[in-house]
Amino acid sequence: MQITYIGHATLLVRLGERTLLTDPNFDDALGGVLRRVSAPGIALDALPPLDAVLLSHAHADHLSFDSLDRLPREVPIIAPPKVAEWLIRRGYRQTIPLAPGEDFEIGDLTIHAAAATHVGSRYGFDRWRADANMYLVQSGERSCFFAGDTALTPGTHELVAKEVHERQRTLDVALLPIGHAPRWKVNFRRGHLTTDDALDLFNRLQARYFIPYHWGTFNHVTSTAFDAIDRLRATLRATLREHPQGEQVVVLEPGAAFDLEPGAPGSR
Repeated sequence: MQITYIGHATLLVRLGERTLLTDPNFDDALGGVLRRVSAPGIALDALPPLDAVLLSHAHADHLSFDSLDRLPREVPIIAPPKVAEWLIRRGYRQTIPLAPGEDFEIGDLTIHAAAATHVGSRYGFDRWRADANMYLVQSGERSCFFAGDTALTPGTHELVAKEVHERQRTLDVALLPIGHAPRWKVNFRRGHLTTDDALDLFNRLQARYFIPYHWGTFNHVTSTAFDAIDRLRATLRATLREHPQGEQVVVLEPGAAFDLEPGAPGSR
């Protein structure tokens, strides 16, 4: 398995013989306003052949139509049903709706969907399009969980518990977003993970590795692109959670890749 951080929620996941791309956004500016502070770790035109795109929800930072338009139209887009309906109407006929509790297979790869706790509608008024998914991807003995955007709830880890833990297996990699908000933004945690929430979820998922995303790409109105990762690194230093070899918590700069190969620390 190989994970490459491209930026924000865009990661390239190589699992078994298949390659997936999550929430592709290669835009120079978010909404034409918030400028990108770091270039994509891999240029869109330099991507390897893809087997599928995993789309978690319709927010502009996760769903870029410009980026989708530049990807080959034969690549399937896995999306929540209401978002999939919208994409199909817009001409992305390769889109496949995947509802929470459903699975989709690509060769030796199985993609499981679960509902995220996040209002994912595009414009606010289109609440009928608020679906948001999390995904568990499995191939043979390897597994990877992509949370999209979600709050931490008592059930956030249940998909992994059912499909991985109950089968006496261990989740290999948890891809989790980290966020930062000022104290007065009291509603932030209703739909997002803070760095502390992400570490809590990492523990619940019992994953070998946690790779954080949602940082280092766009400045936001109430926080910079680096506030969340700075907080995470400070927490890791205080608790000695980050190993010198990068085990357990793996912070990838844009363009950096993490390989989990047979014989690597933590593999079996």
